[in-house]
Amino acid sequence: MLKRFGSVSTLALPAGILTLIVLMVVPIPSVLLDVFFVLNIALSVAILMAAMNAEKPLDFSSFPSVLLFATLLRLSLNVASTRVVLVNGHTGGAAAGHVIESFGEFLIGGNFAVGLFVFMILMIINLVVVTKGAGRVSEVSARFTLDALPGKQMAIDADLAAGLLTAEEAKARRREVATEADFYGSMDGSSKFVKGDAVAALLILGVNIIAGFALGMISHGLSAGDAAQKYITLAVGDALVAQVPSLLLSIAAAVIVTRVSDSRDLAGQIGGQFADPRTWLPVAVILGAIGMIPAMPQTIFLPAAGLAGWLWWSLKQRAERLKKVVVVEEEPPAVDPGRITLEEVSDHTLVTIELGYGLVHLVDEKRGAPLVARLTGVRKQLSQAFGFVVPQFRVRDSLELAPGEYRILLGGVNVGSAVLRPERILAIDAGEARENHDLIGEPTRDPSFGCPALWIDPTKRDQAIAEGFLTVDAGTVVATHLNQLLGERPQMLLGPDEVRAILDSVRERASGLVETIHPNPLSLGMITRLFHALLEDGVSIAHPVPILRALGQGVLQSTDHDRLIDLVRAELGPQIVGRVCAPHERLPVLTLEGGLENMIVGGMHDPTTGQPVIEPDLARAIGERVADIVAERGPGAVPPVLVVQPRARRALSALLRMRAPTCTVISISELPPTQPIEVISVIGGEPQPAPALGHQPEVLAA
Repeated sequence: MLKRFGSVSTLALPAGILTLIVLMVVPIPSVLLDVFFVLNIALSVAILMAAMNAEKPLDFSSFPSVLLFATLLRLSLNVASTRVVLVNGHTGGAAAGHVIESFGEFLIGGNFAVGLFVFMILMIINLVVVTKGAGRVSEVSARFTLDALPGKQMAIDADLAAGLLTAEEAKARRREVATEADFYGSMDGSSKFVKGDAVAALLILGVNIIAGFALGMISHGLSAGDAAQKYITLAVGDALVAQVPSLLLSIAAAVIVTRVSDSRDLAGQIGGQFADPRTWLPVAVILGAIGMIPAMPQTIFLPAAGLAGWLWWSLKQRAERLKKVVVVEEEPPAVDPGRITLEEVSDHTLVTIELGYGLVHLVDEKRGAPLVARLTGVRKQLSQAFGFVVPQFRVRDSLELAPGEYRILLGGVNVGSAVLRPERILAIDAGEARENHDLIGEPTRDPSFGCPALWIDPTKRDQAIAEGFLTVDAGTVVATHLNQLLGERPQMLLGPDEVRAILDSVRERASGLVETIHPNPLSLGMITRLFHALLEDGVSIAHPVPILRALGQGVLQSTDHDRLIDLVRAELGPQIVGRVCAPHERLPVLTLEGGLENMIVGGMHDPTTGQPVIEPDLARAIGERVADIVAERGPGAVPPVLVVQPRARRALSALLRMRAPTCTVISISELPPTQPIEVISVIGGEPQPAPALGHQPEVLAA
């Protein structure tokens, strides 16, 4: 039985389309035309009710196709009725069937001029108001839905990776997201059906009027008045018969595209949102005030005000009854005092800011929570600089700290702390303050960069600015310190989840690029380790495509981590050097004396990593010499770059990262061939002072 029903339903749609074509081509009797007109009206009402009863737009996902077939049915009936009106219109009002006759006689009283005006008003309502508004909503909804599609798919993948969804649930959600995008895209196009249908109805009415008037006078010998009365009345009735279902379909389309997903149908959703008693009391008062005006019809306004007041009272009484309902809650299970949960002993937040109780007001929402807003800005700034979304920060109070003290924990490790005076302003001497200033305050140092500073009264801020100090409040001190500490440790904030998000983002635009390296030959852990090394060397991953392209070239030669880093950096050489100076400018270069560089490369090596180990005295001498050269150039000059052999780059980069952080260390293979350079010094080539020579035997022995 089910199989037979399925075969019948499969043939129903082709049979219906064939019927529409027959209606356009083959003449049909007026009785059958009446049946199809009634069917068209019933179908339009059914579509409107289905749109209103849907809980969410996707519950009526077939609406665009249904709208197409309903529009074709109405146009087919227009063609069939036009044929009947033009052929038999001279015989009287019943020539085109009783439905058209009833619309022409009953609704417009047989006056075709009134019918024309009614038709034009319906056209304006349908075309200008309902159809245009629904079309605009469909266009915006389709645009927003398509723009949000990648983010929704990434969220599903993230939930699947986190174990929050099973594979079947993820597949169902992906299918729902794809169906939603297809639905709103189809609605954007199907709204043009309704608009075109309204225009076609206007054209068909014009053809019926002109052609009927001419045929009545020429072919059937009617006078001008008789021809106008018979043909134009039928034409207007025919147009109204088609326009009423068209208006119903336009309303259904507007209902669908303006719906918001809810567990109720449209009537329940609107009724529930108008059930607030606060809505109806102002209505009652305003209607009552208008009804008290002598010139107003009091017999209408005052009963309406009473009805609104009764609604307010009834809804208020119902709300009070609902409040009195006692909800019996189950007693929570008894807590075992000997049981310890993982949440009680672990903190899943990577970055934590702990505050003494004297600083808690900085995160108090009643006072505007100034620290929270600044920390949000720091997180956004760091994410843009690093090229990945920095994990959220956690702020909490700690009784272990002094009242004005704070500390910053990274992975549970204290990386920085300081003591604040929250009721005061920190005036920082960044090198521009006057020497003989008379600003009085509590001496201290800026926790971020170690500059001399003063804690001053807020009333002296203008004086401090005039003296050349940089003034900041306590919340800005914490945010700046956090930004400085995390800016030095980007690799500690990057995890596999962030790397996966980067790969997924690139995969949407360049799937082949990701497939060349992941998951084979590089796993997610290997790519994360490579990104860690690049971030530690100061290479931003904000532009991952060149990095992944360099990785794709590098894996063709080796998959060893250290070798792959050298290959990637060699490909990224122009970007690395471009962060120091422009391609057309001369790059200030430092080099090591040949013997000294060979001593480092051929000396001791770390047995674990195989990297060269620089003897402490030699490391101190190199670091001090580079720091002196950087200081001699001044703060406004282009910082120098130390160019060394590839094998010595890591050891020297780790050395200068602490002693001369502004000096970038690159290998000779990373230097672009077209980059003009200027060698400003050769480390180890200049004469050494006597104390340094005493360490030379140790260096050589090393």
